[in-house]
Amino acid sequence: MTDAGAVRVEIGVESLAGVRIADAAGATRVELCTGLSVGGLTPSTALVRAAVETADDVQIHVLIRPRPGDFRYSADEVALMRADIEQARAAGAHGVVIGVLDEQGNIAVAANRELLAAAEGMEVTCHRAFDVCADPYGGFDQLLELGFTRLLTSGRQVSVLDGAALITRLVTLADGRIQVMPCGGLRADNARRVIELTGARDLHAAVRIPVPALSAADATGVDFAEIGAPRGFDHFVTDADGVGALCEAARLSV
Repeated sequence: MTDAGAVRVEIGVESLAGVRIADAAGATRVELCTGLSVGGLTPSTALVRAAVETADDVQIHVLIRPRPGDFRYSADEVALMRADIEQARAAGAHGVVIGVLDEQGNIAVAANRELLAAAEGMEVTCHRAFDVCADPYGGFDQLLELGFTRLLTSGRQVSVLDGAALITRLVTLADGRIQVMPCGGLRADNARRVIELTGARDLHAAVRIPVPALSAADATGVDFAEIGAPRGFDHFVTDADGVGALCEAARLSV
């Protein structure tokens, strides 16, 4: 999608199969990670390298997040994130996805600037740390000053439609200086409405379905199922039909 009026779709994926699905559906980018059930974690360098080699047209953007939980990171964790960015670059990734807050919940300017410097020449998305920062408008101004490529946000609500008013305001304030990318329960059946409400030209979704568990799991009582998996299911995988429908809905919204 090179048309300036096109709606670009980014798919959150955890596997090479997910990369292939997003690529075949015509997505612009994948956000490559592991641990989507806890909000996403940094994938292995081996997975990043293999994703870059597997992708034909879709760009690989790597989530840099060393642990679940809040986004207030220690100096050790920031150093690890900087090293992960350098490894993602060496593996051929097109971009990274980062975000650091300070102890007061504001955008941590120094730490984010350090990570942005490590990612020089790559696209850099600020992830949903923004959705829990103390001051959304002040934080947005800081993201603009720092030079992020885009912002991933649900408008500080669980649902993208509930957060649409703030997203719309941010798109207006951005004035083309940063791409505001809505997320949060975004699917084919509401994509057009989100685009109409917000004016955003980038969409993000992790479209997944659960995989049935092995019957032996019930017999032994030992359970390693992914957090959030329904009873009788084991983990989640990228939903090819759902991704295809979302990308088609985005194309038809132009």
